[in-house]
Amino acid sequence: MTCPATPEDPMRCEVCGRASAPRAICQASEALSDLFAQVEADVPDGCSRTLPDTQSVVQALDCLRQCMFPARWLSEVTECDLLSMFIQERLSLAYPRLLAAVKRALRYRWMSEFAKTSGRGAVLDDVDNEAQSILGQFLARLPVVRELLIEDVKAAYRGDPAAHSYAEVMVSYPCISAITTHRIAHELYRLDVPIVPRIMSEVAHAETGIDIHPGAQIGASFFVDHGTGVVVGETTTIGDNVKLYQGVTLGAKSFPVDENGFPVKDIKRHPTLEDDVVVYAGATILGGDTVIGKGSVIGANVFLAESVPPGSTVTQKHPELRVR
Repeated sequence: MTCPATPEDPMRCEVCGRASAPRAICQASEALSDLFAQVEADVPDGCSRTLPDTQSVVQALDCLRQCMFPARWLSEVTECDLLSMFIQERLSLAYPRLLAAVKRALRYRWMSEFAKTSGRGAVLDDVDNEAQSILGQFLARLPVVRELLIEDVKAAYRGDPAAHSYAEVMVSYPCISAITTHRIAHELYRLDVPIVPRIMSEVAHAETGIDIHPGAQIGASFFVDHGTGVVVGETTTIGDNVKLYQGVTLGAKSFPVDENGFPVKDIKRHPTLEDDVVVYAGATILGGDTVIGKGSVIGANVFLAESVPPGSTVTQKHPELRVR
């Protein structure tokens, strides 16, 4: 559509009536508006009127993380004798934001592109009650999340000779930010909440460079040393007392496609790491049928797409060095 601004008054648009809208702005806005589908559906050109509000999810996540480790995410630490009141206040701030986001997200159980093409996802009769039930179950799990996070802090302290106190780990290590966010998001993922857990996980990804999909199942005492560039895929299973270094990828071998040419979803695509496994920097482990046996050590820069038995040590053959 051509903006009908006149040569005599090129800064005034007869469409919007604003003197501050040059012809170029009106032309661009009209052209962009034409590229949005005005339908309530999961389409790539939709205007997303039913999506959860990202900022509300981030605000809720901040409140939840403050409940887990107040000293890390608040400038002023709450007195211990007021802790219960503080946690109640944080949860009260998080709840309405999270409730509104979950209500909007639940519709994508049946209106998402995946649900439509796979035939999954029955329409809920009462989204409000389902959202409230989900959040009730979610809140009940927060003490378990906190207990796991305490073990994660201990694992980082034990696993890093540079760590001189639990406090240092708790307030400064990027893995604590990443795993705190993951354990919160994973609880919502387990309750079949679409979209919201992924928004949360991408907050930690942006903050730390550690990319853990909220679907990944991670046991107790998990430690990611340094962390930058670590990728943990959706269907990864990690046992207890596992340690990863920077640049590790736990990914998929390949993506089988359906009759529509889309990757097949909801299948085991990522590896399983049993208890007490250590994976050193830059290693890549791929495949849903790949199992790294208990107590194994995977060396730096190893590319592995097959299972190894418990107690294995897998290393790359040293390249020939040339010093000139």
